[in-house]
Amino acid sequence: MAKGKIYPSEARLFCDTETGAQIRQVTNDGSIHHHPFYYIPAFDDAMRWLFFVSHRTGSPQFFAEDREIGELVQLTDRPDLNEWSLHPSHDGNYLYFTTDTGGWRLRLDTLAEEQLVDFAGGSKAAGMVGAGMGTTTLSHDDNWWAIPIRRSGSAQLLVVDTRSTEACVACENESIGHPQFHPNDSTLLRYGGPYQNRIWVTQRDGSQHRLIYRRDEAKKEWIVHECWRPFTREILTTNWPHGVMAINTDSGEWRWVTRFNAWHPMVDPSGRHMVTDTKFPDIGLQFFTVDEGITSPRLLCRPEASSIGEHWNTDHCPYDDGPIDVYAPQYTHPHPSFSPDGSTVVYTSDRSGHSQVYEVTLPAVPDHSNTSFASKG
Repeated sequence: MAKGKIYPSEARLFCDTETGAQIRQVTNDGSIHHHPFYYIPAFDDAMRWLFFVSHRTGSPQFFAEDREIGELVQLTDRPDLNEWSLHPSHDGNYLYFTTDTGGWRLRLDTLAEEQLVDFAGGSKAAGMVGAGMGTTTLSHDDNWWAIPIRRSGSAQLLVVDTRSTEACVACENESIGHPQFHPNDSTLLRYGGPYQNRIWVTQRDGSQHRLIYRRDEAKKEWIVHECWRPFTREILTTNWPHGVMAINTDSGEWRWVTRFNAWHPMVDPSGRHMVTDTKFPDIGLQFFTVDEGITSPRLLCRPEASSIGEHWNTDHCPYDDGPIDVYAPQYTHPHPSFSPDGSTVVYTSDRSGHSQVYEVTLPAVPDHSNTSFASKG
């Protein structure tokens, strides 16, 4: 069970009993599996590889499915991986990840590992939710890698030039989690700050660092689970459990996109369609359009995941009510994510008793690609 080991395909096909959607189960070992966090691609752009985490060896390791032949390849054999940090390069040449002490990349053709940055006393935030997950982000041109770390009592956003391996701190805050480069602009990032001041944007060099939405404190708004909308300056985010908002990062203006309990909403590469999991109640994976009006969702499939996390059973931000104990193993959440060509959605479900990776084929939708994005700043 070592690095480079090849496993035969574990895939099987079935249809959702309610919608008829075709679903492919990718993994089938009696252990924990999950794909990357919802806004992080699970594929390279050419879709040769589907990347996931497997605990089948006794510890979390990175794996990939060779989609042409179906075989599963074990990519790592390390005791120190931050399992939610993985980010494949868009060109399909590397897999980026962190350990407790540094940032690394793995060459997919040789499986050789190279340390790009030493955290020099820094580490990821504690815990396994929010900033504690340690998610990272790679720019669309693969030239820049942003990593949130804690060092000297502060949260820092470290940006690494993947060509020279030079690193600098772009910005600091009370908390920095779930950073994401804009999908069309490698100079622009967003990240999640502390819950009461959640959505921040910054230029890669740290300039124009600012909060772009001030929540309604009287309503105890819970702003969470953001993603960039491609080809626009909008950030799409959940206002739990009331719906999805679109916020213009230049003007600060915002609008409702949809009004239902969208939990981890993610937008497709065209910027026109979204998919989300749901909770309290679980009404399955829902698919909807990002239009100028408030749109209604339609059921894609039912993952039947346990989606553990009782603190989500609320109509406002629970942290406003005082300290709470959070138990929310992330591998029990579906975290749906689009493929690069927008034809399928990858998700995780423990419906079988162990968390496995699944891929559901989307129904045919019109192509409304938006090409109006213009980089600013």
